[in-house]
Amino acid sequence: MAVRPSARETEDAGVKLVSALDRTPPASLYRDAWRRFRRNRVALAGLIYIAVLVVVAVTAPLIAPYPYDVQDVTAITRRPDSTYLLGTDQLGRDILSRLIYGSRVSLLVGVVVQVVIVAIGVPVGLVAGYFGGKIDTLLMRIVDVLYAFPNLLFVIIIMTYLKAQFQHATSGLLVPLKSIDRATGGLLGVYIGLGLVSWLTVSRLVRGQITSLRNKEFVEAARAIGATDARIMTRHLLPNTLAVIIVATTLGLPAAILGEAGISFLGLGVNVPTPSWGSMIADGVSQLRSYPHILLSPAIALSLTVLSFNFVGDGLRDALDPWMKQ
Repeated sequence: MAVRPSARETEDAGVKLVSALDRTPPASLYRDAWRRFRRNRVALAGLIYIAVLVVVAVTAPLIAPYPYDVQDVTAITRRPDSTYLLGTDQLGRDILSRLIYGSRVSLLVGVVVQVVIVAIGVPVGLVAGYFGGKIDTLLMRIVDVLYAFPNLLFVIIIMTYLKAQFQHATSGLLVPLKSIDRATGGLLGVYIGLGLVSWLTVSRLVRGQITSLRNKEFVEAARAIGATDARIMTRHLLPNTLAVIIVATTLGLPAAILGEAGISFLGLGVNVPTPSWGSMIADGVSQLRSYPHILLSPAIALSLTVLSFNFVGDGLRDALDPWMKQ
């Protein structure tokens, strides 16, 4: 026969349960998001691939079997073998080594362009969304005008102009810019061009988020205690847009990588002989029928990288969305 617990025992059990719940720290937004992100196996696989790619790019001089610009005239267009694992190109350069060094260019372009995008797009969206009125109208009309420009054409114009100016630059502001361009392998124009045409979407996303939050109770409470507009925007509103910014940045990385690859494919990207996946694809197109291995390796690397960033971006979007808890 079951013995019913006494009232005293029931009360003690309730007290212990409440005490245990009080000691359990509440899950933060990002800890909860990481738990949901790990359940997405495709996004997690993409994150692992990106982590490996970063390690490869950082340690390129150590793991690359050959220097990226060394030519072996006795092994021109050699197919993959034990000496050259991915073969050689039409100049006798090791494709694997150039692929490893090319990952540096792609990741560097993606990161630097996103920094430029965040530095321009977030403040513009923050100011437009918070103040509204004429300021919002002015800034958003500027965004609309810039949206009308063809992105690739705009970047090509900037690249062509800068390359022409750097050839004759001997004094003034162009001299340090020329030094930066030379140090980055001719990528300064790519950074500027892609950054100037890619911040528009981020500014609109941030502006929409701020517009929906600026009249919330916590903002009114901050105004009531005398908080300035700058403090409200930076300490109260901006943290609530971090999820949108993170997702937009993650999804913007593959777009920047593809943009750089397209520009390099046209011959306006990195300076020769610095390798880029886009320039390697351009070199392999003419050899596609006879030596397809020259094209396949950089094309597969570029495709996997873009897919991985897209998978991670989709996974972050789902993980940081509070409605995904339902």
